[in-house]
Amino acid sequence: MSDQRLQQCTPLEAGSPYELRVNLANGVSESAVKKALKTGDIGFLHSFTTGSTVDGPGVRLVVWTAGCLWRCLYCHNPDTWSMINGLPVTIERAVEELAKYRHGLNVMSGGLTLSGGEPLMQDRFAVRLLTAAKKIGVHTAIETNGYLSDRLTDKELAQIDLVLLGLKTTPARHVQLTGKEMGPTLEFARRLSRLRRRIWIRFVLVPGLTDDPDDIEQLAEFAADLDAVDRVEVLPFHQLGRFKWEQLEIDYKLNDVQPPTHETHERVCEQFRAVGLTAY
Repeated sequence: MSDQRLQQCTPLEAGSPYELRVNLANGVSESAVKKALKTGDIGFLHSFTTGSTVDGPGVRLVVWTAGCLWRCLYCHNPDTWSMINGLPVTIERAVEELAKYRHGLNVMSGGLTLSGGEPLMQDRFAVRLLTAAKKIGVHTAIETNGYLSDRLTDKELAQIDLVLLGLKTTPARHVQLTGKEMGPTLEFARRLSRLRRRIWIRFVLVPGLTDDPDDIEQLAEFAADLDAVDRVEVLPFHQLGRFKWEQLEIDYKLNDVQPPTHETHERVCEQFRAVGLTAY
């Protein structure tokens, strides 16, 4: 089957974000990719999933983008690191797909969440899709690490009702965990606070890696100084994405790590609650 035929036959909707998808943009030229990134006419998407209740308020349609600069040791979707693994989807097709769910999303107090990968790798497509959602009355959210947030103007940020911001660890440990410095993420958090854009902080709890009490206290104090944090989601580490590392032949360093215990999860939540934050 030709690459073009494969792209046409690949469904947008996936049964799960853990579905492995690779090489869906094979045959797309480098010049076409560069043009798409500049204009936002085309997005490179892992998939759509429907009915999510864990990616923002209400019941949501989640659009998973391809492409990410970070290499988090616990990433459960390493197939989204490469943009070439994403399915090329025109902005028109994406908006048309979104419109199918408009009524149901509103009835269920939900909306659209743009996730990834890292959505701001494709900032022009992200802005166009989120703006289109706002125009048809759909609540908008973006899950991001904030590293590329300087690509968005304040006016463009106004198209986003909620930012699900990943705070991975402290600055001292950040490069080891993600491969990138934490500074841009912290500055984005401060910018969102100044603009009073709503924030849900997402923190992945990995035993032996992100569970140090002093580190969590440092993160909690930073988050408490922000004016726009509605909640902190403490997400327990899991192994659901390990098979992707194996199939993609990427060295996975967390094979022996177990999910955190209920007691550890509660202790971390209490550390965030101790500075006045709502944490789950």
